[in-house]
Amino acid sequence: MTHRTDRAQRPLAVFDLDNTLASTAHRQHFLERRPRDWEGFFAAAPEDPPLAEGIALVQESAGACDIVYLTGRPERCRRDTQDWLAAQGLPEGELHIRGNADRRPARITKLAVLRRLARTGEVRMLVDDDELVCEDARRAGFTVVHARWATPSDELKDAQEREGRT
Repeated sequence: MTHRTDRAQRPLAVFDLDNTLASTAHRQHFLERRPRDWEGFFAAAPEDPPLAEGIALVQESAGACDIVYLTGRPERCRRDTQDWLAAQGLPEGELHIRGNADRRPARITKLAVLRRLARTGEVRMLVDDDELVCEDARRAGFTVVHARWATPSDELKDAQEREGRT
C-alpha cells in the first residue's frame, strides 16, 4: 500500500476490513474459546473470503475517491493484510492499522483516524460493519455506509468493543 504525502483534493473513501471487505465467519471459532485464541484468529485472516458487496463498493468508489483501509487488526497483521488486499485486486490505498498493544475500542481508534484524515482532506464516507463505530462516526459528522452484508458473531462484537482487538 502506498502512503500519500499529497492529498491532491480527491476525497477519501474509508473502508473497514473484517466483515466489510473480508468474511471472518470461518475464523469465529477462535473467539468462542476461553481464553480467546487471538493468535489463531488473526493467523487465519489470509484465508478470508472476500465479501462481494464490499469489494464492489471499493471498486466503484475508487473512480472518484482515494481509498483508505482502516482496520482494528494489530500491526503484526500488516503484511498479511496488504497481501490479502492485493490478492483481491483492490485499489492501492493507505492502510491504517492499530498498534499491537492498543486495546482501545474500535469506535475510539477509528474515529481518531477519521478526524486526522479529515484535517487534510474530505472524508467522503466511512464503510464499516461495527454499529458503534458507525454511530460515533455519524455523530461526529461523517457520512457512513453501514456494511450489513456479513453477520459478525456476538464474540466479535464483544471483542471490538470491550477488548479492543479488531
